[in-house]
Amino acid sequence: MTDGQAIPLPLDLTGDRPGSRAARMRMPLARHVVETVAAENGVCVRPLAMRRTNLTTGETEIVPVACRSTLASKCPPCAEYARKLRMAQCAAGWHLDDEPLPDPDPPGDEAKILVQLRADLEAVRTDAATRHDGGQVTEADMLISQVDERLADLGVRGKAAPDARDRPRRTRSTKRRQDAPELPRLPVDRRTVGRTFTAPDGTVWRPSLFLTLTCDSYGRVTSEGTPVDPDSYDYRRAARDAIHFPKLLDRFWQNLRRAVGWDVQYFAALEPQRRLAPHLHAAVRGTIPRVLLRQVAAATYHQVWWPACDQVVYSTERLPVWDDVTGGYLDPDSRTPLPTWDDALDAIGEDDEPAHVVRFGVQIRADGVTANSRNTGKLIGYLTKYLTKGLDACHTVTTDAQRQHVDRLADALRHEPCAPTCANWLRYGVQPKKPRAGLVPGRCTGKAHRRETLGFGGRRVLVSRRWSGKTLTDHREDRKEWLRRQLAVLGHTPDDDTAGEQVAWQLLRPGDPAAPRREHLLLRAIADRHRWRAQLDAARTAGPPGPGALPATVSDPPRAA
Repeated sequence: MTDGQAIPLPLDLTGDRPGSRAARMRMPLARHVVETVAAENGVCVRPLAMRRTNLTTGETEIVPVACRSTLASKCPPCAEYARKLRMAQCAAGWHLDDEPLPDPDPPGDEAKILVQLRADLEAVRTDAATRHDGGQVTEADMLISQVDERLADLGVRGKAAPDARDRPRRTRSTKRRQDAPELPRLPVDRRTVGRTFTAPDGTVWRPSLFLTLTCDSYGRVTSEGTPVDPDSYDYRRAARDAIHFPKLLDRFWQNLRRAVGWDVQYFAALEPQRRLAPHLHAAVRGTIPRVLLRQVAAATYHQVWWPACDQVVYSTERLPVWDDVTGGYLDPDSRTPLPTWDDALDAIGEDDEPAHVVRFGVQIRADGVTANSRNTGKLIGYLTKYLTKGLDACHTVTTDAQRQHVDRLADALRHEPCAPTCANWLRYGVQPKKPRAGLVPGRCTGKAHRRETLGFGGRRVLVSRRWSGKTLTDHREDRKEWLRRQLAVLGHTPDDDTAGEQVAWQLLRPGDPAAPRREHLLLRAIADRHRWRAQLDAARTAGPPGPGALPATVSDPPRAA
């Protein structure tokens, strides 16, 4: 009591009043419930509407098709499916005992005759071009195209000669840098399988490698990956290394094959270190001495022969202007044309240094792995664990220092040229290759400038051509074949099986009156997956799958197609 007045008691706000806004907000949305059920059943949460037309009967049906996104931020089920598919691809080629691809079949007699005719036509065209007989050149080109089409019909891959006859190529000296150590060089055999080792008890082993490579250091960093001194941290070099990192990787595999003397095959995935530098994990078939790996990595580099882009010529307030008459950009004050891309490259002298040189860092690790090792599955999971995330989301950002580190690197990438056609070249007084109106420095739409890529504009998964002998489409077909064998135990076939029938597919664009609502598509996809899962469970219960079928732990049922 104070001055005869009662002190008001505090209100109990621990519970929400029924019907209040807070109570209503706690109620789950129906759309979220549907998406949750879809994700739990492995159904795409962003299905596309496809019209399937039976060309024999004329019947049409609109079916949901998975979006096949590889990022969990867009579609978690599709991203997880893509990750498992990559895991199967990695496991299929890591520990092979035989070559995955056969040698090409010998050409047939008809193909040889056509190639001889192709050679005669080439000679006729050369004579006509020498005599400046345009009509005969045109006629020879038409006959050459017909011969190439006939060779393709016979199953001959590629073309006998490329269509582009005049291909001017700018060359640079291939002499190695003085600051790079020499590399051993051996003739490269066509074999891709590594050597075997025999133990004292007679056991034969064919080990492989799990290799880790990373970029060089740009300054001291803390345990959370942030620079100790942000002002001295070389963000420009970090941005350039990230942009040109794919070229460095190509050089490494090329040098490695020449050093070991056989066609090394790899399955590699890129992820960022905590300091946001590109970091590569690779499953390598066969074993290579660690000393040789370090030697090859230390001697590998990539030189970027681009115009100088260290000095800013035009600021954001004063940019070059487009001229419709000349089809290029002009200086805003003097109205003189900016140097073209070819002119800027021609200005690079023989004694000039490259615009940038990319190298590996000293952090190189190689671990031996065998096919029957317990760590094989764990390493494959570790290799693909970040494939469903953007590069900027692989590591959780929790502190202001980490956010500022990401912002500084993203700002450096925003103004760094990513390709000869990049709009950022205008900032440094050079016209991009194939210029067009509307280019603005700092607004290039290249993949390397996006925040989620951290400068890496290439593919996240790098697979050599002779890794498993199969493409991702082949691995998807293997999963479909596994499902057919599972269902064949009970005599079931998929309801949408159109084998032997001609079917046309058409994607329904947004706004199409025939396109159903997304919610209806999602419910349809959930129902189809529930029905397919019931059939598959019944087939598993009935008995073992047919010979050659994949176990259920290796492959999931295929996506809706």
